[in-house]
Amino acid sequence: MAQLQEAPFGVGLPPDRPPGPAALGPTAWRTSALAGMASYLDAGSIVALGAGLTLFQTQLHLSSGAVGALAALGPNALGCAFGAFIGGRLGDRLGRKRIYKYDLLLYAAGMLVMALSVNAAMLFAGTVAVGVAVGADVPTSLALVGENAPPRARGKLLGLTQVAWNLGPVVVLLLAFVVAPLGLLGVRLVFLHLFLVAMVVWGLRRGVAESARWKSALAPGTIAPRPRPRLLFRGANLAALAWTTTIYLFWNLAAGTSGSFTPYIVETLHAGSRAAGLALSSVGFVIGLAATVLLFMRFADRSHRTRKRMWALGGILQVTAYVLYLVFPLGIPVIFANMVLFGIGAALAGEGFYKVFSQELFPTLLRSTAQGFTFGAARTVLGVWSFLVPFLAHVGIRPLSALLVLFLLVSAVVGYAFMPDTAGKTLECIEEERSTAAA
Repeated sequence: MAQLQEAPFGVGLPPDRPPGPAALGPTAWRTSALAGMASYLDAGSIVALGAGLTLFQTQLHLSSGAVGALAALGPNALGCAFGAFIGGRLGDRLGRKRIYKYDLLLYAAGMLVMALSVNAAMLFAGTVAVGVAVGADVPTSLALVGENAPPRARGKLLGLTQVAWNLGPVVVLLLAFVVAPLGLLGVRLVFLHLFLVAMVVWGLRRGVAESARWKSALAPGTIAPRPRPRLLFRGANLAALAWTTTIYLFWNLAAGTSGSFTPYIVETLHAGSRAAGLALSSVGFVIGLAATVLLFMRFADRSHRTRKRMWALGGILQVTAYVLYLVFPLGIPVIFANMVLFGIGAALAGEGFYKVFSQELFPTLLRSTAQGFTFGAARTVLGVWSFLVPFLAHVGIRPLSALLVLFLLVSAVVGYAFMPDTAGKTLECIEEERSTAAA
């Protein structure tokens, strides 16, 4: 089995001698934290836009259709999808660092335009720019983390990016809660916070090294030709692509609805005030953050059996969270219970494992392309769905919840039934096993 010439953080060691989590050094954590800020900025922008939807709707005289279009074209959906499709492929061709360093400048520019927007055109333009930027950033950043991580700490380090994904909305929602008395000015301040964070992270990322695995795959002595994207639609790659797309797409429909529209739904259906909607959303993300640290990061690398048990429990909790809306009248206690159950369940059977398997199941020079495809496909469908959510919310919470229960069931069942055994193995070992099985 071929080994890499350079092996930072345990990369490239033979599979019979995988380093444990103790092999992690400060550089590995720093690289993962800076890469994980893609998730902070992604989720933070989604929630910031969601928190300001009703205010922008009133101030800029937006219709329900325009509100849906704004959510659909931004970081939660179509804009992000376009960025993921393009950025993911460029990450495999040009390198993870080159894409994930410079896309933050586009993010910062878009967020600044959103903060200063005085009409619908500015708001839409800034939202699309932010969406494209985070879409390009996520697959390249996660590939860098996965390729630098030791085999038995891959879930731990990718879990750190999920901590950032939960932390972004918590900070945004708490800030939105504090500045709520300022109305639309408060929302603008929240956008400016994300602009400043993006600029700081851009500066810090300039010192991050390129992925050793990616450089090794392009080394002059490499015998195999550079794989083309069409290879993703054959054999083991196609199976992995179909599986990761399915589990993430259907899960993301529920997660995207919860993240973007909870404050909007609380206000629209008169379940509580805007402040209550923001506070309830914060609860879900705080719970998700704690569950990621205490459960996902601790157990995700333990074994295949452990991963399946985590996924099963997480699926049950998330389905139960939305069944509550079908059984009980909508109110603050029911929404709170939904947030708690969904927050824990999502940490165990959601984006965290999607990120892990997206690194483990694809070869190095197709890894970013594959995740860009699955991430983009999920956000595209979410974009279409986002057009419908405001109209469904006006009809009532039960029809919307019934659909979300169905989506979560599909993700849970498919994820559990077809989960591959990759825990604790090097990326080279996994690739060789899958190539042999497909031969």
